Amino acid sequence: MSRMIRVAAVAALVVSAAAGTGATASAASWPSPGSSVPVPKTIKVTSGTYDGGLKRFYGTGDLGTGGQDENQSPIFELSNGTTLKNVVLGSPAADGVHCLGTCTLLNVWWEDVGEDAATFKGTSASQTMTIDGGGARKASDKVFQHNGPGTMYIRNFQVNDFGKLYRSCGNCKTQYKRNVVVDNVTATVPGKALVGINTNYGDTAKLTRITIVGDSGRKIEPCQKYQGVTSGEPTKIGTGPDAANCLYTAANITYK
Repeated sequence: MSRMIRVAAVAALVVSAAAGTGATASAASWPSPGSSVPVPKTIKVTSGTYDGGLKRFYGTGDLGTGGQDENQSPIFELSNGTTLKNVVLGSPAADGVHCLGTCTLLNVWWEDVGEDAATFKGTSASQTMTIDGGGARKASDKVFQHNGPGTMYIRNFQVNDFGKLYRSCGNCKTQYKRNVVVDNVTATVPGKALVGINTNYGDTAKLTRITIVGDSGRKIEPCQKYQGVTSGEPTKIGTGPDAANCLYTAANITYK
């Protein structure tokens, strides 16, 4: 084996090893869709995988709103066990994506979040919602809303100009214990908080490999704690890491 080939091989092994030991991946570039698809009625994904081919989907008619009104219909509705991939949600985006059970969102991007980017519903404590890749911006309130039980995974994601990246429902009529795992996420100001959880229902939030960009004053709160309710408004009761609910340390947060 020549010296040049040996050097290239060693370099490849170093890169591979770094990836395998939790090296933080750089944020992907925002896609530029080549075509746009108007959506006048919710697209229901009832089985398998819906691949949007990185086209831009936007609401028209009854879905032609990007406001903050509750109970809006989504652009996409995902049945239990389905996957949505390679989709760009443009403006207006209505209520984004609804997940009715275990679902996966791969490389999904929100150019201008409406009410919420995606909402996790369902009723099983074992269900999971996985957001892997993609990004969201212009979310004046929440990006991901967790209404049902189960665990939401947010990884390899980027967000900027947002209120909260994740919120466990603070005042749903039926409340549950909810979990969120946030890994390898880059958040760019302006923003208010990464996650908001209800400690009185036993919620947990695990944060790893978080990068916060442009927040010299460290005003973005990594983990907000609330007293959730079934009516009225929840009460914010604290922030910061602990051993029971907000599971992270200062070493898990990098500021740039």
